[in-house]
Amino acid sequence: MRPMNTAHTHTGLPQLQDHELGPPEVVAAIRQRRGGGLLELDRILLHSPPVAAGWNHLFGNLRTQLELPPRLRELAMCAVAVLNGADYELLQHAPLYLGAGGTQAQLDALVAAKALLRANTQACAQLGEFDEPTRAALAFVVESTVSVQVSAGTYAAARAALGSDRLLFELLAVTAGYNMVSRVLVGAGLHQVG
Repeated sequence: MRPMNTAHTHTGLPQLQDHELGPPEVVAAIRQRRGGGLLELDRILLHSPPVAAGWNHLFGNLRTQLELPPRLRELAMCAVAVLNGADYELLQHAPLYLGAGGTQAQLDALVAAKALLRANTQACAQLGEFDEPTRAALAFVVESTVSVQVSAGTYAAARAALGSDRLLFELLAVTAGYNMVSRVLVGAGLHQVG
């Protein structure tokens, strides 16, 4: 993840500057999870230290403690970012998706299909850049994000593709969690890059 730019970016909420951060133990835990730095998102979250602390714990677990394969986890995060217009979120997770075995062609196809997927959650079947099991998991993410309720057919296909209810629940949890991320980013005005 990229380090924090110390200049205020255009947000609906101001990013806290170093002298405004606290409490120290919450900031230290976030810095530890981030590898030493803070992201712009962290400087928004720290407006409420209890939220920032809980967020750090939850997303630390979602990022590092699941059995869900990293490629599917990062694909879910990227898909949520694309569907919700959270460019900042996509910027953070696209390199991680590529590092986990995804391809730039797949990311490009996902971005290009945004309007189609928002209009027709079943359109994942048309994304030939992904294999069938990945399309089934992606359809689950898209339907959960766009419609919130997931149809029985989409559940069944994703369950078959993933092979266990644990992995299916973890995909659901990642999707729900990163929908929360995108809603905070967009709501705070930190969704666009540049």
